[in-house]
Amino acid sequence: MRRSAIKSMFLLSSGIALAQSGGTFTVTGAMTTPRYGYTATLLNNGKVLIAGGESDFNLVGAGQYGFLAPQSVLATAELYDPVSGTFARTGDMTVPRSWHTATLLPDGRVLIAGGNSTPPPVIAGGNSTPPPAIPPNTAEIYDPSTGTFAATGNMISGHVCQQANLLFDGRVLIVGGSGASAAHAELYDPARGTFASAGADASVTSGGNTCQGSVSTVLSDGKVLIVWETASAEIFDPAAGSFTAAANLSSPQVFPPYGIDFNDGLPTATLLLNGKVLLAGGGNDSGIHANAELYDPSTGAFTAAGAMTTGRDGQTATLLPDGTVLMAGGYLYGPGDVTLASTELYDPTRDAFTPSGNMSTPRGGGQTATLLADGRVLIAGSPNSSIAELYNPRALAPPPALFSLSGDGQGQGAIWDATTGLVPSPVMPAVAGEILSMYTSGLSEGSVIPPQVSIGGSLAQILCFGDAPGWPGFFQVNFRVPNGIAPGSAVPVRLSYLGRSSNEVSISVQ
Repeated sequence: MRRSAIKSMFLLSSGIALAQSGGTFTVTGAMTTPRYGYTATLLNNGKVLIAGGESDFNLVGAGQYGFLAPQSVLATAELYDPVSGTFARTGDMTVPRSWHTATLLPDGRVLIAGGNSTPPPVIAGGNSTPPPAIPPNTAEIYDPSTGTFAATGNMISGHVCQQANLLFDGRVLIVGGSGASAAHAELYDPARGTFASAGADASVTSGGNTCQGSVSTVLSDGKVLIVWETASAEIFDPAAGSFTAAANLSSPQVFPPYGIDFNDGLPTATLLLNGKVLLAGGGNDSGIHANAELYDPSTGAFTAAGAMTTGRDGQTATLLPDGTVLMAGGYLYGPGDVTLASTELYDPTRDAFTPSGNMSTPRGGGQTATLLADGRVLIAGSPNSSIAELYNPRALAPPPALFSLSGDGQGQGAIWDATTGLVPSPVMPAVAGEILSMYTSGLSEGSVIPPQVSIGGSLAQILCFGDAPGWPGFFQVNFRVPNGIAPGSAVPVRLSYLGRSSNEVSISVQ
């Protein structure tokens, strides 16, 4: 079948935004266990995997210098179902973990790495957070098809509070965090199930030895921006396998006597649809930051952005499908530290923050915010509270959709060879290196953030994407068939955008 014969079916599956009140929060089901410092991962089936964390908090100290100390680290995990609005237990992790990372792999499994395995020791007096226990160097894989965790290769060194980024080639970059060797980044290869050194960081920072060592994000060109707590920044280039220094932040908060932006809680780093990165909030011993700035990959520079409506440390930042960013919760230092229930939205077109609705529960760090398949945001996590809630945007934005020859979004995909226009079939299967093309819905108009296309569990190289010519509301994606795919007449194909997965179709691969 040729491309011209399959165009008409696209009109049957266009995404339609559903009207919804904006800036409101509604309580949803409670987690089976109160937890904090856990991970939340949106799976391809639309459910959210909640794993690990700390629990059973007791108050240590009093007044401004008191803090909640965890008594246990959890190995338990659960799933949130947005359809029923409920949480249910799934298999346990192989070891207890808190302040670890969880990364959705191209084949739909989840890599869990590092973290604390025992509660951190309690230090009497002072106003500093207790240091983390020695982190394990173990990692494991969650398989949604079985609901179980299984060990994978160990990291070279232990990491806790690190960052994990899925690269365009399907590997996972682990960077920063606590531990003597944590300043040296690592790469996880899902095909081999092993970790390897990614080389030393370009900057010598204290960020390798604290639990707030870095924030990072994958840029639209596939490189990774890393910002350390000393206000220095660097770029990791997966193609070159090296780190290079980048410009420092434009407006560091000076903390005498060091004269640097030494953050006890770092800002959030969010890749915007225009390709710039929004850094906002954070704090040091002189106070909490309301300032924000933008990193522009085209110039390699940071510039001041509009300030938040309030200072925030430990907040979440979620890029919404309409291009705005939801900032939720966080701490605000002062006489008697305040945990915030307030939220605000950053609008890149106006470079401004505006208040949004309040959450039902104050949340000040260790919570998660997960963009769901329908465009709502699941927010959960707080010491000694299992309450979870949903942020309802102005419109519910459906996830991306792939089309099939049958018209029901299943089976043989409406995907064609970019040169011949022929659909890969058992008679003429696709081969490694071949350039394929398809239409999809659910991308963001004018965005420079590329979608991810998975074929047989491996990421394809995205060659170009944009408006589908002559088909308003649809987008065309051209991609290259990767090497190493197991041949078959029904090899699965998925598209992911802003962390949300499409339905699964199939093509024939030789």
